[in-house]
Amino acid sequence: MLTCLSAAGRADEPLQYNRDVRPILAENCFACHGPDSAARKADLRLDQREAAIEAGALSPGKADDSELMHRILSSDPEAMMPPPATKKQLTAAQKETLRRWIADGAAYQPHWSLIAPVRPPLPAVKDAAWCRNPIDYFALAKLEAAGLQPAPEADRRTLARRLSLDLTGLPPKPELVEAFVNDPSPDAYEKLADELMSTA
Repeated sequence: MLTCLSAAGRADEPLQYNRDVRPILAENCFACHGPDSAARKADLRLDQREAAIEAGALSPGKADDSELMHRILSSDPEAMMPPPATKKQLTAAQKETLRRWIADGAAYQPHWSLIAPVRPPLPAVKDAAWCRNPIDYFALAKLEAAGLQPAPEADRRTLARRLSLDLTGLPPKPELVEAFVNDPSPDAYEKLADELMSTA
């Protein structure tokens, strides 16, 4: 069973601006307080940390002192944000996410496309010999945590059939299967994949 959790449901997990906060601001605030200078209201930018702090909208570490929180919690139609005319309203979970984010220091992140990926450390597993590549460590760690074991490795005829069906949508030719079964080289699988790709 798969479970989706909102940011509010991950109270013990640190908030990430791009994942948890930016979508809320982009949906509800950036149209009037974002990068478009022609549409900007009150000369306030919420898409830039320094600008939001200078304007008094954010008081990092002090959610109760932040004008942003005052506005999104206000019931005064003249002060509340988003304005009633936009017909947008933040949920309680979104308000709590923004409150937590400001209380935690209101850290921004650059756009995800500008963040260099970081290779995570490989998880410890009991049967490291089963792993052939880094992804196997993550899969096996999850299986072991659930008290499960990987399925036994398929025989070569089954592998050839699966690979052919995946790559071409057709069962493999018998001579191709026999060549794969009788090929002792360590890259036999890769050679079979190349052969199937060249005929697809």
